[in-house]
Amino acid sequence: MNLSRITPVIPLNPLDGRYRRQTADLVDYLSEPALNRERMRVEVEWMIMLANGYQGNGQHPVLPGVEPLTETEQAYLRAIPEDFDADGITELAGIEAQTHHDVKAVEYYIDRRLEASATALGPESQLPRLTALVHFACTSEDINNLAYARCIRGGVEQVWLPKATRIEHHLATMAEQYRDLPMLALTHGQPATPTTLGKEMAVYVHRLHRQLDRIRHQDYMGKMNGATGTFGAHLAALPQVDWIDLTRTFVTERMGLVWNPLTTQIESHDWQAELFGNIAHLGRILHNLAVDVWMYISRGVFAQEPVKGATGSSTMPHKVNPIRFENAEANLEISGALLDTLATTLTETRWQRDLTDSTTQRNIGSALGYSLLALDNLDGGLQTIHPDKALMAHELDSNWEVLGEPIQTAMRAAGLAGRSGMDHPYEQVKELMRGKRIGREDVEHFIDGLDLDQDTASRLKALTPATYTGAAGTLVDFDRD
Repeated sequence: MNLSRITPVIPLNPLDGRYRRQTADLVDYLSEPALNRERMRVEVEWMIMLANGYQGNGQHPVLPGVEPLTETEQAYLRAIPEDFDADGITELAGIEAQTHHDVKAVEYYIDRRLEASATALGPESQLPRLTALVHFACTSEDINNLAYARCIRGGVEQVWLPKATRIEHHLATMAEQYRDLPMLALTHGQPATPTTLGKEMAVYVHRLHRQLDRIRHQDYMGKMNGATGTFGAHLAALPQVDWIDLTRTFVTERMGLVWNPLTTQIESHDWQAELFGNIAHLGRILHNLAVDVWMYISRGVFAQEPVKGATGSSTMPHKVNPIRFENAEANLEISGALLDTLATTLTETRWQRDLTDSTTQRNIGSALGYSLLALDNLDGGLQTIHPDKALMAHELDSNWEVLGEPIQTAMRAAGLAGRSGMDHPYEQVKELMRGKRIGREDVEHFIDGLDLDQDTASRLKALTPATYTGAAGTLVDFDRD
């Protein structure tokens, strides 16, 4: 059986198959039908502005011979994208099969609705004779850049950003909950100065917050200036119109975007490169988190709650594999590669226009889809882990040698203050502790043999690996800055 002939169609991309549930919300913003719907919105809003004018021109029609559209006519036009459904998708695909041009197909699709308005609105409506107003003075990229900007903004702000923020909030909760839970740190994989689990989670909160803040304040830019960015057709047809002011108003007020006044045929996509670069960078931070948590699970610092009925291994029944974090790693790597490619290639075009960006931008949904899938992996994984406090305490009590750092540092201070026997403090402690397992008695015996003042000696002898966490608990509060 040829699988390509089975209906309904079998998806080639796992985002539309196995992972459909986790990524479906992006379909409303970053699918081909979503893009076409937004193209229609741009086209009809442009028509309405040309017919009804705007505040800057005293709300008068821009084109002679066009009467201001009635409320009913405006509602009819705005219903075209709103009513774009399965039948509309099929119809538009049929038109594009003839035009071999996606934006031209949208134009013809709207033309058909204008022709049908005579029946819907009656003979008094001027819409049937306004097909020339559709796509007036526009190049395809005038429509595309605005549609893409609105689609991307919707997908990021309405779907991706809430999920990413949820991860940040979950980590912030863990940071607060475990701010004072001591944990053995490992540098180079070796026992090191203890920290707290909360402080380590707060490090990620702080990193993520900085990137998310950049993404939240991202500019989404647009242009409406014709085939090579010169307003040539506009001025040739109607030189008396202030097209620069009109299009600035359209982009900013009607489309809700930041106006880009200087472009070639295409909007330069620099804002897209910034956005995708920031999302990719945030993904690398999350990749670091996924790897760290995976290793904490392997070490036993985190225990996992098994999913009821789930199989960890097909042959070893005892296993609870950290698959959510492993899946997050892989999906972040895929999304990062796609996002980096988008950020790199979209900033270049040959002279005034080539079509490399057209194909590239069709993969924005996949890039954000894999990122969203990774966020879902992490969200699910973080909800199934909790610290094994007994193991963490055992780790700390088994590594008294980590107190070599505060002892040799206190010896340095004592030597500077004139206490005797403090020469080469690092080397003295190194001789006692390096590569050895020692306990409380060894530490206390070493301290008793030093010429330290009583307060310093008592303070050092009171230290344990579990209490030697410095200001870690206090530092958790900085994740809110």
